[in-house]
Amino acid sequence: MDKKGRETHLLIIRLSAMGDVAMTVPVISALLAKYPNLRITVLTKKQFLPIFSGLNRVSVFEADVKNRHKGLMGLWRLYKELKPLHFDAVADLHNVLRSRILKKYVALDRTPFVQLDKGRKEKGELTRTNNKIFRQLKSTHQRYADVFGRLGFTINLDDVKLLERQALSDKLVDLVQADTKKWVGIAPFAAHEGKMYPLGQMERVVESLSNTDKYKILLFGGGASEVEQLERISAAYPNTLCMAGKLTLAEELQLISNLDVMLSMDSGNAHLAANYGIPVITVWGVTHPFAGFYPFGQPLENALMANREHFPLIPTSVYGNKFPKGYEKAMETIEPQEIINKVLRVLDA
Repeated sequence: MDKKGRETHLLIIRLSAMGDVAMTVPVISALLAKYPNLRITVLTKKQFLPIFSGLNRVSVFEADVKNRHKGLMGLWRLYKELKPLHFDAVADLHNVLRSRILKKYVALDRTPFVQLDKGRKEKGELTRTNNKIFRQLKSTHQRYADVFGRLGFTINLDDVKLLERQALSDKLVDLVQADTKKWVGIAPFAAHEGKMYPLGQMERVVESLSNTDKYKILLFGGGASEVEQLERISAAYPNTLCMAGKLTLAEELQLISNLDVMLSMDSGNAHLAANYGIPVITVWGVTHPFAGFYPFGQPLENALMANREHFPLIPTSVYGNKFPKGYEKAMETIEPQEIINKVLRVLDA
């Protein structure tokens, strides 16, 4: 493909959680840089469209998997809607039942279709209780890159050009009250309990950073419960603002791209910030960077992990949704002062 200089149109499928979708961005960036005649359409959920706004030659096609494109007939409808785009190959970076069904439909056109190898066997070895094989697995970014390599588009992830900082809208300037303080983003929530640092201990981190009067702390989250908790924290400490519930994802990305550091769980916000080259400090509970979901381009020293001497079964799962009794306290082995020290070290670097 692309050997005669003609434009090649590639369809990328990634329908999952925000973090998984965000992790495609550095890989797509590397593809675009190496293959100037490549045009890409990303099939993803509507709410994730802004994630790709900083990439040229990339269009986004909405997959309405809960309504219009639900079930076998819905996926057939999706295939028929995609067909007029005349793509030359499909990179399935999701590899779930939906995309496997789409693969059968696309096979009618004999279009090359390569699916992600999720590495289930080695991930099972890493997370199992008995005879655990504790080793670094291939990164998800590299797994994505391997899919494109099998389609004939080899890339080197060492050559990735990260997204550029975005200009802040007037709304954001007014909301954040721009000044000379450095901006510290904190995203304290995660999809599963096993990945979330105790909020009371995170509040001690906020208090300490606030008391320096050198930093502006911007709190990120979503959903009514998270907004309520973050509003309470922001009201209690000076230099602290709750961004949750006030911004669209596009506005949130503007703000994240202008941070001086992001403090996050093993969650989507870490990947969003990493895509802009923002220093990211991650806090890990029952999950672990060895599973391959570490934010792109970030030094491993910026990962603060629960004590495996006390909790030797870590990682207990890839996504943090499974852990033995007592392991919900694993994150408590990370002291707030350890997090504070890491944030200060990154800000002073």
